[in-house]
Amino acid sequence: MSRILDMARSVGNPDAARRMAAEGGVTIPPLGLDIKARIAEIDETRMRHDRLARLRAELKKRDYAGALLSDPMNIRYATGTRNMAVWTMHAPGRYAFVATEGPVVLFEFGSSKHVSAGSPTVDETRDATPWFYFLCGPRVAEKALVWAEEVASLVERYGGKNRRLAVDRCEPWGAQRLVERGIKLFDVQEPIEQARMIKTPEELKALQLSMDVCDIAVDRMRATLAPGITENQLWSILHETNIAHDGEWIECRLLASGERTNPWFQESSNRTIEAGDIVGFDTDMVGPFGYLADISRSYVCPGAKPKPEQKKLYELAQEQVLFNIERLKPGLSFREFSECCWPVPEAFVPNRYMMMIHGVGFVDEYPSVAYVADWQDWGFDGRFEENMVVCVESYMGEVGGKEGVKLEQQVLITANGAVPMSRSAFTDAIGLE
Repeated sequence: MSRILDMARSVGNPDAARRMAAEGGVTIPPLGLDIKARIAEIDETRMRHDRLARLRAELKKRDYAGALLSDPMNIRYATGTRNMAVWTMHAPGRYAFVATEGPVVLFEFGSSKHVSAGSPTVDETRDATPWFYFLCGPRVAEKALVWAEEVASLVERYGGKNRRLAVDRCEPWGAQRLVERGIKLFDVQEPIEQARMIKTPEELKALQLSMDVCDIAVDRMRATLAPGITENQLWSILHETNIAHDGEWIECRLLASGERTNPWFQESSNRTIEAGDIVGFDTDMVGPFGYLADISRSYVCPGAKPKPEQKKLYELAQEQVLFNIERLKPGLSFREFSECCWPVPEAFVPNRYMMMIHGVGFVDEYPSVAYVADWQDWGFDGRFEENMVVCVESYMGEVGGKEGVKLEQQVLITANGAVPMSRSAFTDAIGLE
């Protein structure tokens, strides 16, 4: 564990950055990143082509004629285009057909086709035929039939006799129409998650850029943390920093303080943070180019020294994350990792985090690595590979305990092991030294 410990300590400690403003407010540090220059360093066209090639290779491996994508994460991966991503997560009127051997056809809202114009990985853009109730009302069945005819004709044209189509989200009445047209439906998540698991060179640059933005946000949050600020006010700094650096959204609202840190998964609130409170958060930040920066930090609000119990919780969580990072290497199976990972003390098992490791790309991705104790219910095997990006998780809080500590580190798996991507204070950040 010494290699990871030294690496983590080398990033420094931003305690001195805290400043209180004259009238009880706080001074938020400047942004400090030339985002335009950093974006220019990434070859987005190459990134789009590389991703599409990986997806097509997975489709071909499974003998699919193509893929029909409605999930905005999958559309982004395959086409490189973005349009109202959060809205289309619940209003799926935008979709793409990716032929395994043939064109990429993007079905875009007619009034916004200009938004995705010029994508180097989209061969044709057509008006979408939305068939959800908000836009269609009582004409859902009619529009679903039109939609199915459009999709089926593409499968027939570019798949020939192969009618095997991989899909992600498809309401039952639409799926029924495709089946009636002789299309065989399969789950696209397996091939696309396998494609997304290994990151291309440009994706790794984009992921690091997103993490660099996240680190700035975390440093600004820590410098701003002071008695009297609310959880929501502190949480807003992450959003503001992300958007100012061409980021996109935050997946969750996971920031809690004091007794709200146990159990975990409390969403940020208007609670006023007090001196000596533990403040924990999980960034879940979708940053520039749509890539995730997912780290968790826990600090003690200034004005009171960390209590012995707080230090104990932090030490345990820190040890779990650092120990497990040290275990990661290419070729290790998920099951082998589960069997050699850090043993959670019995008192903390009931409230442990739901998984030890999960993949990272646009959002949380395959794989999710379960504890051995959960293997029968949730576990599945596979192998860690070079150029995977994963998050190593820990939560320490006893059932009925006053507070808890959440820590998480995002790492790149290299030929020589796992390397943390974040430089924000982690080791001894609660004041253990």
